[in-house]
Amino acid sequence: MAILLDTNVLLRLVQKRHPHSPIANRATNLLDVRNDAMVIAHQSMVEFWAVATRPASANGLDLTVEDVEFEIAGFKKLFRVLPELPIHEEWLRLVTKYRVMGKNVHDARLVAAMVVHGVKEILTFNGPDFARYAEISVLDPFQIL
Repeated sequence: MAILLDTNVLLRLVQKRHPHSPIANRATNLLDVRNDAMVIAHQSMVEFWAVATRPASANGLDLTVEDVEFEIAGFKKLFRVLPELPIHEEWLRLVTKYRVMGKNVHDARLVAAMVVHGVKEILTFNGPDFARYAEISVLDPFQIL
């Protein structure tokens, strides 16, 4: 079964000093041992780039373009990247159905990609942000055994 890795999981895999880093590593390692296919969305790579290149003073990782390019290349080797298919109609259906507003529209776009690709689960540290979507299930990295 395919499991989408949320951007916050990707960030914690790279941000070794963050308290959630060992949890993200343990969860992805256990999913790998279980032979669960971990996938990433193009949007997550965009979000990763935005956070990773932001200064630390603005809650970023303060990485160089070259560093971020290297990390994304590594993700692409480890995880299957979902093809960039048209998802606008599914996104519009979701944001309308669930009355999504503000910054949460970005999460709805990830859910739209999941629905279009038949991915049923997302691994995320932000479970409450995805709890409203009946179309998917949330996996908490702390709960992966």
